[in-house]
Amino acid sequence: MSLLKQYCPESEFVSTEEFYRNFRLNVPDDFNFSFDVVDWYADHEPERIALVWCDDSGHELTLNFQELRQRANRTANFFRTHRVGKGDFVMLCLKGRWQFWTCVVALHKIGAIGVPATHMLQTKNIVYRLENLGFRMILAAHESTLMGNIKQAIAETGQDIVTCSVDGAVEGWEDFNTLVDQESEVFTRPAKGSPAATRLREVILLYFTSGTTGYPKMIQFDHAYPLAHITTAKFWQGVEEGGLHYTVADTGWAKCAWGKIYGQWICGSAVFAYDYDVFDATRMMERIAKYRVTTFCAPPTIYRMMIKAEISGHDLSSLRHCCVAGEPLNPEVYNRWREKTGHRLFEAYGQTESVVSVANTPWMEPKPGSMGKPMPIYDLALMSVSDSNLCERGETGEIVIRAERENPPIGLFRGYRADEDLTSSVWSNGWYHTGDLAWQDEEGYLWFVGRADDLIKTSGYRVGPFEVESAVMQHAGVLECAITGVPDPIRGQVIKATIVLAKSHQPAAGMPPAEIAKYYQTLTKEIQDHVKKVTEPFKYPRLVEFVPALPKTISGKIRRVEIRQVDGLKATREAE
Repeated sequence: MSLLKQYCPESEFVSTEEFYRNFRLNVPDDFNFSFDVVDWYADHEPERIALVWCDDSGHELTLNFQELRQRANRTANFFRTHRVGKGDFVMLCLKGRWQFWTCVVALHKIGAIGVPATHMLQTKNIVYRLENLGFRMILAAHESTLMGNIKQAIAETGQDIVTCSVDGAVEGWEDFNTLVDQESEVFTRPAKGSPAATRLREVILLYFTSGTTGYPKMIQFDHAYPLAHITTAKFWQGVEEGGLHYTVADTGWAKCAWGKIYGQWICGSAVFAYDYDVFDATRMMERIAKYRVTTFCAPPTIYRMMIKAEISGHDLSSLRHCCVAGEPLNPEVYNRWREKTGHRLFEAYGQTESVVSVANTPWMEPKPGSMGKPMPIYDLALMSVSDSNLCERGETGEIVIRAERENPPIGLFRGYRADEDLTSSVWSNGWYHTGDLAWQDEEGYLWFVGRADDLIKTSGYRVGPFEVESAVMQHAGVLECAITGVPDPIRGQVIKATIVLAKSHQPAAGMPPAEIAKYYQTLTKEIQDHVKKVTEPFKYPRLVEFVPALPKTISGKIRRVEIRQVDGLKATREAE
């Protein structure tokens, strides 16, 4: 029996109806991903490829599961030598380094809690994390700014934390690789029921959100979480037995857990990791061609840049399935990618707090711009924001998941650490509230509207920002756009577009201020008229502001809340 069938007995479907009828997961009460997946392969199929890794400096590494287990066992023993034990926190600021995979497997074995973090963290971001979690150790890639920020944060908080570099000797840092190589490659699984043994509902991962609406939240996951990603990998990303899957994601973000380790390995696919210094669409396509990637997942922006970089010059014939997530998909990107490659883009929806919840599955015909249909792993519905009743088809409502607070379905987070009020706020009467709005069409497809906090109420209408942003983005002069509501004494709110122009449409250098103002006025009218033509006229942005850049989180998500705050202050001053 294949490993996948041990945990998902029925894994081949031809329709959504069959998927809903027969899908189920087997979840052992002592499941541990490292022992039950990585070590299972090492025992039964030791030569099976687990990881194919490369960087921009010509370095390459391919690990089979036997080699992965040996390195992970050494790493687990290294952690123990440095007094990292069950329940301890270890921060992993590893960018795209291959050591991320051996560290995660090792931490799961000893029951310690991995806290992945982006290499873009500033000192204040690290201080926030140190003050909220008592880290035993921090591992980092050799990025001078990152390492300096970590040391500064430790000094400011006065904590005693072991710091290790995974890129060789660095002054003031332990040499991780040298120390790990000194350890034994034997690590025995603790006896079931012993104090050292892990338990299904114990926390193994903690992610900080990117903080689009406030301070980052601390999201906790347990040992069942990896099994839930079978749905992510098999039934959305379409990974293949013996294939090579590539999800474009930094190891510091939850998207890495979605696409670069758990579900892919359980489903029999190897993982591809490209540790690039600066994103370049051409180089990425070269790597896809060279290593013969079979399944691919990236945000719409990546697809957009690859399309512009002339796909026809690259051999992408190894690709079998392409999917998209991270931000809503503009139909234009879908159509261009299909025209250039022959592949449809399969969109999906989920949060950091969950695994994939809604998706276009491989046997469905995607509707460009739709998230797809609910996945059977969750009992998902749309709930009216006004009266908490479940919505009818065509009615906009909040995406909710039926879930017990104390015993949520596998794959759903275990609450926000150290924030009982926030955790309680998203659970109500047996439902987990995502805070995201959508509507469902007559065929059951869901369409994303926006965050509930981002909903604009203007002249009695409720307008989600995504539809308007998609309309604005169709204009050739628009590079980026954020749609928000601005307080208005008559309409309640009016729709505002904050726009970053493409270089081709920016005012010419040296243009007099009066001509610049006239140019912007003409362009504003042009964009407004365009929106009126492609969507309902009342959704056009009455206010348009052109800016050099949009406020974003360190993960690149637009902070609409910051735009609203600035506009709110302006409105208050004008009223005074």
